[in-house]
Amino acid sequence: MTGQFRLLTIKTSIIRSFSFRSYSKSQQQFSKIVSNAEEAVKNIPDGSRLMVGGFGLCGIPENSIRALAKLNKQRLTVISNNGGIDDKGLGQLLLNKQLKRIIGSYVGENRELERQYLNGEVEIEFVPQGTLAERIRARAAGIPAFFTPTGHNTQIHLGGVPIRYNPDKTVAELSRPKEERIFNGKPFIMEEALTADYALIKAWKADHEGNVVFRKTTANFNIPMCKAADHSIVEVEEIVDVGQLNPEHIHVPSIYVKTIFKGEHFEKPIEKMIFREEGSGGTSKLDTVRERIARRAVLELQNGMYVNLGIVANYLPENMKITFHSENGILGMGPYPLKSEIDPDLINAAKEPVTSIPGTSYTSSDESFAIIRGGHLDVTMLGAMQVSQYGDLANWMIPGKLVKGMGGAMDLVSSHVSGTRVVVTMEHNSKNGESKIVSKCSLPLTGQNCVDTIITEKAVFRVHPEDGLTLIEIADDQTVQTVTDATAANFKIASDLKPMQQV
Repeated sequence: MTGQFRLLTIKTSIIRSFSFRSYSKSQQQFSKIVSNAEEAVKNIPDGSRLMVGGFGLCGIPENSIRALAKLNKQRLTVISNNGGIDDKGLGQLLLNKQLKRIIGSYVGENRELERQYLNGEVEIEFVPQGTLAERIRARAAGIPAFFTPTGHNTQIHLGGVPIRYNPDKTVAELSRPKEERIFNGKPFIMEEALTADYALIKAWKADHEGNVVFRKTTANFNIPMCKAADHSIVEVEEIVDVGQLNPEHIHVPSIYVKTIFKGEHFEKPIEKMIFREEGSGGTSKLDTVRERIARRAVLELQNGMYVNLGIVANYLPENMKITFHSENGILGMGPYPLKSEIDPDLINAAKEPVTSIPGTSYTSSDESFAIIRGGHLDVTMLGAMQVSQYGDLANWMIPGKLVKGMGGAMDLVSSHVSGTRVVVTMEHNSKNGESKIVSKCSLPLTGQNCVDTIITEKAVFRVHPEDGLTLIEIADDQTVQTVTDATAANFKIASDLKPMQQV
């Protein structure tokens, strides 16, 4: 018998011994299942660093968060896309003053988080949403750092974003600059992987081994976080026997999961409850200004395109096929549902209920932003606080006053580097009458030289990073002079200036 054959015989013997081992005995001895949330989180010490899954309130680990609040764990650093709302999700831990720092991309409508941040009660480290997802994914893959175009030449790159305020609202800590490098003639910045002691994850189903399945848009940050933390705690709606989950449908294999429990109660709150009425055909009610902008924005699209966001979906011609992408993990997003059709596991990036359509697919957040940064979208549409005459965009913060967070906007506009067109749809002037189109942005930038087109209720401008603005269309109720008076930036006038087009 050769040595090679003898080794093969030994391997076969080992495999057979595992095959015939009593599974039930093994399950009892090595079970990852605990009885409830309190037992799952009880060993998390004060001062821990936690990844908390979910997007808005969709797919959040409700039971684990409630248990943390009950056990009053203190001085926690939480890595999460957003901070919940005042009394839901991470908002519960904020109200209890249990959080020291949040590492995330969006404050949004959480007034309590904004208040605590500006008063120096909690620290916020802002990270663009796609960078956040990739920093988490990188940790799971053992990659210490990577380069991304997102945030180049903004304060995310250059430093200077307030992380911590003093009680008198002076700044106590600022973000630091990041390394820049050129690849193929294009600038990128270095981002380091994010680590965490624990991840709190919400999934749909798990088997006794710890294989996990997610439902619709609850995959979001839950999938990469489940893989990245040192110890992943997964709460599920159902635990099934090994073999009942189709191996081809498992989203996270058991090797990443340390603890599982079946949740006792899931509220599944929806942050923004919007639905359509019977017979409305999926349209929503818009004011006259927004409707004018939307009807013009549709004309930027062509049949077969992949497009991110925008209020234009309700105004597409019947014969136009556009696949809408939402950065929380939908490709092929349908219209708002009827009230009877609302599914809290299916929301868009605005935290509103939506529907699926034939051909819809769901992805995790890291996959969704790979689609964005990789230039696979044809067009992205988004709003703005300011746009400069050379295409700089600001839409995420007014320092010391308004804190929204950049969410996915920095990633969306960075896709301009990879060939995606960036269209800004916004009202021409702010509520106090100031122009949103300026010679130079005074607010922190979301992106530099990234905007291709500006559409307002008054006019349409094409934007060139060196030549600046050109007025190409004007609304029927405007003149060149009224547009000039309403715009705080110089612009050229197209030789073939047209009335504003609309579908």
